Amino acid sequence: MSQYNKYVFKVDKNANKIEIAKAIEKIFNVKVKDVNTLRTKNENKRFGVRSARKKAFKKAIVTLESGYSINLLD
Repeated sequence: MSQYNKYVFKVDKNANKIEIAKAIEKIFNVKVKDVNTLRTKNENKRFGVRSARKKAFKKAIVTLESGYSINLLD
């Protein structure tokens, strides 16, 4: 998604879009254009006879202004 200048982050469940945008701008020194959020549901996974539950979490898809990018490998 980096070709569209979008990056995905796992964020706190209670964080809102404004808080997420400010945090990304401060941490990576970029300008945020848009933030989309979604919450995942709990999932049941089977491991043979046993089953386990994956916890729910919140994702943020952050779109940056043109000319900015984040290099997550540094």
